Amino acid sequence: MASKQPRQQYAIGMVGLGVMGRNLVLNMADHGFWVAGYDKDLKQVEALRQESKEREVRSAADIKEFIGLLRRPRAVMLLVPAGAPVDSVIKDLLPHLDKGDLIVDAGNSYFKDTDLRASHLMAKGIQFLGVGVSGGEEGARHGPSIMPGGPKEAYELVRPVFEAAAAKVNGDPCVTWLGPGSAGHFVKMVHNGIEYGVMQLLAETYDLMKRGLGMNDDQLRDVYGKWNNGELNCYLVEITSQIFSKQDEKTGKRLIDEILDMAKQNGTGLWTSQSAMELQVPVPTIDLAVAMRDLTMFAKEREQAGLIYQRPMRRFAGDRSAFLTQLGRALLAGMIIIYAQGMALLAVASDKYKYALDLEAVARIWRGGCIIRAALLEDICAAFRARRNLPNLLLDPNLSHKLMEHQEDLRQVVCQAVEFGVPAPGLMVSLGYLDAYRSAWLPANLIQAQRDFFGAHTYERIDAKGTFHTQWEKE
Repeated sequence: MASKQPRQQYAIGMVGLGVMGRNLVLNMADHGFWVAGYDKDLKQVEALRQESKEREVRSAADIKEFIGLLRRPRAVMLLVPAGAPVDSVIKDLLPHLDKGDLIVDAGNSYFKDTDLRASHLMAKGIQFLGVGVSGGEEGARHGPSIMPGGPKEAYELVRPVFEAAAAKVNGDPCVTWLGPGSAGHFVKMVHNGIEYGVMQLLAETYDLMKRGLGMNDDQLRDVYGKWNNGELNCYLVEITSQIFSKQDEKTGKRLIDEILDMAKQNGTGLWTSQSAMELQVPVPTIDLAVAMRDLTMFAKEREQAGLIYQRPMRRFAGDRSAFLTQLGRALLAGMIIIYAQGMALLAVASDKYKYALDLEAVARIWRGGCIIRAALLEDICAAFRARRNLPNLLLDPNLSHKLMEHQEDLRQVVCQAVEFGVPAPGLMVSLGYLDAYRSAWLPANLIQAQRDFFGAHTYERIDAKGTFHTQWEKE
């Protein structure tokens, strides 16, 4: 906009005018808020200037000019890469901010870093929110899921903007204050862990259909499209169907068949697994999804191993239509199990880190805008509405009934994957988690005996309290 606009009238400022930041600025402006944008890159500043047109948006490449546009107490939102860039921006901002001003980190920051930053800024009188934002480029522009954590009074400064910009489901904005400290970034981290797990299961169903059944891209598109119209309805299934139709402009072939089979990770899945291990909460499907992305990077070794361990693909001799039905039902069972693992981690973290998370509210704001939005989240909301302190979704009557109806399909699909020789470790681990979780007895007594044998680590007995040690090698 023209420089004639009055100073100190902008409701919020955005640092980082890349695709996500720029789209979120335009989203906020579309809802009637005056928004200022700042980036050191003049190209990004100019891009916002061109795209904002007649909206009440001002972009700047000078940080002092940018801060001068904001009304007090100032609210400055950061959408920059996690890690050192966040600290660098905060350092640049501090000389221009006053006590009571607010910094909002809306990137994928590690939750422990968020706690450290909050403590550092609190000592300087600056308020700080760690906010997860999910939905990608499209979500930022038209309505993401927003996961804020930090002081509730600080959230109130930006609540009207966030509620207006967030995705809506049945008129409800997909944003709510989640809890103090790093609650928002922890919830976003687990969101991404669940995302990893679901994407891994979808990749495995793709492989089973492509290599196991010999299906082509059109057939794959149709299967995922059909699934998305039923109980598997979710964003990731929807886009998977669309992916198989996309043509490559360079070759004219389907683009999916021109993409290298190596999947990178940006750290949030790894952080989920690390945090779960620290809190001693098993999330094996998420762990496996992280590990499989790592394994894709060993392409040369996989090629060598393929030559050593040759095994012809077994032809499928069954009813293809019946198997596809089983495969869809197995996928839903696996998705329930992944969400159960993620929500169980949130439940334990809520107590450990004093977040006091409302897990129904978490599920509710995931229903729209975010990458893991799914019809299944309505059942998850209902589960936590019925039992606020539910430790694991597998104990919910409705979801457990649904899982019981689908577990045999999961078993049959795992067996067929073994027969094919097609890797389906995510489905296998999900089934293993279910079988372990439903086992009233597990063989850990042998592990304890072994630990006591070689390390005198002691064990507990069924028939007496206390700890015991045995000289195992004595007669």
